[in-house]
Amino acid sequence: MATINPTNTTTNALSTLTGTGVNPDSILGKDDFLKLLLTELQHQDPTSPMDSDKILSQTSQLAALETQEKTNKALEALTASFTQNKNFAAVSAIGKYARLDNTIDLTQDTKGNPNPVNFELNFEEDAKEGQIEIYDEENRLVKVMKIGETTKGKHAFTWDGHNDAGENATPGKFSVIANYYNPDGVKLQANFGSYKIESVKFDDAKTYVKLNGSFIPFDKISEIYAKDS
Repeated sequence: MATINPTNTTTNALSTLTGTGVNPDSILGKDDFLKLLLTELQHQDPTSPMDSDKILSQTSQLAALETQEKTNKALEALTASFTQNKNFAAVSAIGKYARLDNTIDLTQDTKGNPNPVNFELNFEEDAKEGQIEIYDEENRLVKVMKIGETTKGKHAFTWDGHNDAGENATPGKFSVIANYYNPDGVKLQANFGSYKIESVKFDDAKTYVKLNGSFIPFDKISEIYAKDS
């Protein structure tokens, strides 16, 4: 009587499962492992049956594989849910305000003199008069720059790096706020790094918001707030 070799039989079954046209990616799932186990049982030598510990080990591996597949599907569903919620949050933010990095960096040259800092502020209404206030990291007022009549929109300004006493300001990060009055005498404010969210777009699984005419990645926003916040 010919001797049946379960190892060779299993190897042949494995080759069949991973062969061209059957499983071109050579990826085995739980169904494939189950077929392998049944093939081994079917062709085992009756005089020397498969060790029960081996069967238990393989069935345990099969159960673990099935659990992993279910976990992967759950994670995929969770990721899709997070993406959908993020997109919904981005769309619902249209018309509100986004705050990016709202600080400017003051540096010095090799002689210890401050390097001028350029920054932009967006005025939502025409300004009759007002002032730009620059604060250090301790929220202490360092510099006040007067502004006259200014039209609505984005405007560029330059700070020479000196405080109100005419001394060099200490290098570091500074926040910028503009308090101004419109022609009707209503007091308004413009914060550096804060812009109105004009629209939202989705590109290659990424979310972008349009701020002041430019699209910025959604994850670059540090805060979203309403105008009266």
